[in-house]
Amino acid sequence: MRVVFLCLAASLLAGLAVAQSAQYPPADRAGQCFARVLTPVVTETVTEQVLEKPATERIEVTPAVYRDSSIRVMVREAKTRHRVIPAVYETVEEEVMVAPERTEITVIPAQFETYTETVVVKPERVVWKTGEGIYGRSGVHGAEDAAARGGETHTGEVLCRVIEPAVTRTVTRSRMIAPPRTQERVIPARYKTVTRRKVVEPARVVEEVIPAVYEDRSIRVMVEPPKERRVEVPAVYRTVEREIVRGGGEPEWAEVLCETNTTDLKVAEIQGALSDAGFPTLVDGAFGPRTEAAMEAYQRANGLSVGYLTVETVRSLGVDPYGEPSDAAYAALAQRSA
Repeated sequence: MRVVFLCLAASLLAGLAVAQSAQYPPADRAGQCFARVLTPVVTETVTEQVLEKPATERIEVTPAVYRDSSIRVMVREAKTRHRVIPAVYETVEEEVMVAPERTEITVIPAQFETYTETVVVKPERVVWKTGEGIYGRSGVHGAEDAAARGGETHTGEVLCRVIEPAVTRTVTRSRMIAPPRTQERVIPARYKTVTRRKVVEPARVVEEVIPAVYEDRSIRVMVEPPKERRVEVPAVYRTVEREIVRGGGEPEWAEVLCETNTTDLKVAEIQGALSDAGFPTLVDGAFGPRTEAAMEAYQRANGLSVGYLTVETVRSLGVDPYGEPSDAAYAALAQRSA
């Protein structure tokens, strides 16, 4: 944002008096400076009725009306029951056949005896065999005869016809002396005396009718049914406060202090007034960032135009913008110079 400072000297006012128009600040004397500043927004707190809950309709139900009564109800139906009467028995004795008469056949096996017998394995026969001990030239005495005959001998073979006895063997054999046979034997029937139960009267089924069972019970009888009624519920409002803008917030010309129409002593006086008002800053006669921050904080706290050292702000601090500087300002600058 560009700050436009306009310093009007007395000589310029005389020369430009006829050229003044609505775009210039309303200066009426020499030594005044003006700047366009935003005027503080003027607000007003108003109260309003706000709808919190709209009007509704509720339904009220009137419950039904009942009375006590009694009623006879059947709790168990009639039914037919079948009862079984068991049979009646008596004990009797009787003779029963345990085993019938039968014929038993016994087989008598055959009878055998053992005997020995000589059997011919090889029969007797006549065979040729070589003879031995022959009497003659080639026999036992043949050597002597041969010597007498000048050593001549006979070498022919001697065969004899002999009987070879039969070969036998004793064997054991068995033979049947009596053939197998059967023998029949009649076995008579066997009886036993037993005790048994005899039915005297057979079992039977008897039909019995069981009557129904009734009870008296209490009941509630509705005399009047439930009813519904519609009830209007009014709307609910609450009071709220809100701020509305009544004015301000527009740029306008405001008289300000600048280097043209003020001195270091006046700045020191304003710095001292800011510190006394609770917005401390350095009292050195130089309008620096610290002094600017203290000034803007004071302006916001007091609802003044923020941003420039306006004459309105200076007078709010109790300082005459164009008067003689205070002794405290002189003392502060003197101490700084020392």
